[in-house]
Amino acid sequence: MAEPGATHLSIGEVLGLLLEEFPDVTISKIRFLESQGLIAPERTASGYRKFCAEDVELLRVILREQRENFLPLRVIRDRLDSGAIDTSGDATPVRGDERPSDAVVANHPAASRAASTDAAPGRTAGGGAGAAPTLLPGVLVNRQELCAMASISPDDLARLEDFGVVTPRPGVGDLFGDEAVEIAAAAGGFLRLGVDARHLRSWRTSVEREAGLFEQLIVPLLRQRNPQARTQAIEQLGQLNALSGRLRSALMRSTLRQYTTP
Repeated sequence: MAEPGATHLSIGEVLGLLLEEFPDVTISKIRFLESQGLIAPERTASGYRKFCAEDVELLRVILREQRENFLPLRVIRDRLDSGAIDTSGDATPVRGDERPSDAVVANHPAASRAASTDAAPGRTAGGGAGAAPTLLPGVLVNRQELCAMASISPDDLARLEDFGVVTPRPGVGDLFGDEAVEIAAAAGGFLRLGVDARHLRSWRTSVEREAGLFEQLIVPLLRQRNPQARTQAIEQLGQLNALSGRLRSALMRSTLRQYTTP
């Protein structure tokens, strides 16, 4: 936590401070490190990140461990938690004259890649859906960040929202959670393969019908209002969800067999 009155930086300004030592770093990379629980910048009321000097130094430490010791993020996280990695370094408060100019950040190749990721997210080869970074439970992202993580454009997101395929997390304003990132990434793959957003609405409708059926089955347990019954309800819900996935997959394979079998 930053000291009162400490200077904070936007994610773009942090990128500019890191580019000299780490030319390949991008805004998406910084966001991904947060989604994996390695950094935890503060947020403004509107959901934008604000980084303090300690956050910037921690990013440098993480990126050095990746580059010099070839450590996977899981190992880096464990070493940070155990204190095996010294994050104190020689961090100094970020001064105003250390802030990179917009021109310096925008003209750097890595910054250009990051900007293009935000403005017009890239498409995966063949139009398929790439694997979206997984957010930790409780981490929320704004619209621009969701588009970057799911590799969809703002127009794509608007269409998906219009048809109720992607929705913000209830009660937190215009912010999205881990489920929305995963849904948007999969939906983006369909869009790139020519499936219109209005047709994806049928998936949402089907899921809502299934959820309604599951609810009828577990409500009697939840009404008992005791921990054992609630645990049983959650376990039953997990079983129902798994069976639903198996049944849907088997039905789809059976239906498509005429196209896949010589």
